[in-house]
Amino acid sequence: MLKIALTGADGLVGSQIVELLKADFEFIPLPQKIMDITNPAQVKEVLSNIDFDIFLHLAAYTNVAGAETNKEICYKINVDGTKNVFDVVSSKGKKFIYVSTDFVFDGTNPPYYENSNPSPPGVYAQSKYEGEKIVKDKGMIVRISYPYRATFETKKDFFRTFKFYLEQKKPLIMITDSLMTPTFIDDIAYGLKYLFQNYSATTFHLIGCKAISPYDASILIADKFNLDKSLIGKTTYEEYIKNKPGLPKLADIRSSKNNFWKMKDFEEGLSEVALQLQKFSF
Repeated sequence: MLKIALTGADGLVGSQIVELLKADFEFIPLPQKIMDITNPAQVKEVLSNIDFDIFLHLAAYTNVAGAETNKEICYKINVDGTKNVFDVVSSKGKKFIYVSTDFVFDGTNPPYYENSNPSPPGVYAQSKYEGEKIVKDKGMIVRISYPYRATFETKKDFFRTFKFYLEQKKPLIMITDSLMTPTFIDDIAYGLKYLFQNYSATTFHLIGCKAISPYDASILIADKFNLDKSLIGKTTYEEYIKNKPGLPKLADIRSSKNNFWKMKDFEEGLSEVALQLQKFSF
């Protein structure tokens, strides 16, 4: 059984990967209280004392708006932290998977495939791209986009945020002229199962199979969960980014390499989420 050491095992994406694949792999979670990735000496000490086949690096500073005013901490975690871990993993001769983001593309010239040239639009995106540069051609890069799942108490993803607002009868003002590529986290997990077993030092996109506007995404949520669509208003990308810098406009992300796991579009993913929520309610 392959041994997968990982950061971010308690996060939105990582916790579901561990839950869904725990029968297939031995996971070795390394939370911050055990290994602070910004502390190179601690990283070296911890990783020197454990045995693993693959290191999955999920931990990151992900507050896109916050990164604009907290550049130093963002870079410390996303760039220095990645280098600290990658250097030790490489010195042990082990495989490394860096989980990156569709935000490395600025959203001006879609669609974006694995071989498209990144042009990060903000501090967060730039920090993740700097992390990619550390790993490129020496480890695997896996980009994901707008991940969502049925339940996760610790952190709301975009889907559960939209749903929560509508359930609370709060208005949502959604962008009509931008694109996002929502990705069901279960699909990310099963895509990674294949990549763990068929590792190569290249870049993959594990992303939903269709881009959609935030406005249309919120309408789908309202339809699927019988919520009030009249609460959903419209805005433009230009209006929205006045308060939210660093957001790519047309994040139409695609894969030319994923012939191993069928990724759901947002409507299909919502149907699966609804089924899971029914099971949880019993």
